[in-house]
Amino acid sequence: MPENITLAKTEYRRLRQAAERYEMLRKVFELDFFAPPSSTNTKKIIKEFRATGLYNEAFLKSLSQGLKESSYFSKARSHNK
Repeated sequence: MPENITLAKTEYRRLRQAAERYEMLRKVFELDFFAPPSSTNTKKIIKEFRATGLYNEAFLKSLSQGLKESSYFSKARSHNK
């Protein structure tokens, strides 16, 4: 097998992007998807999201509503009472 292979630049870029996407997905799948959130305090979570400056108010409002409707956070709130 030859040590060097010649590819068109476009093919090299396509293969490189595929390798980078694969690596990103591999790293994501190493995470524990089923680990509980570090906090069950929904106000704290929203505050931390807001502090990043990355999310607009519409998203934060939607996130807050979703957390309120979440069965996980509902159970956490009832256990903390």
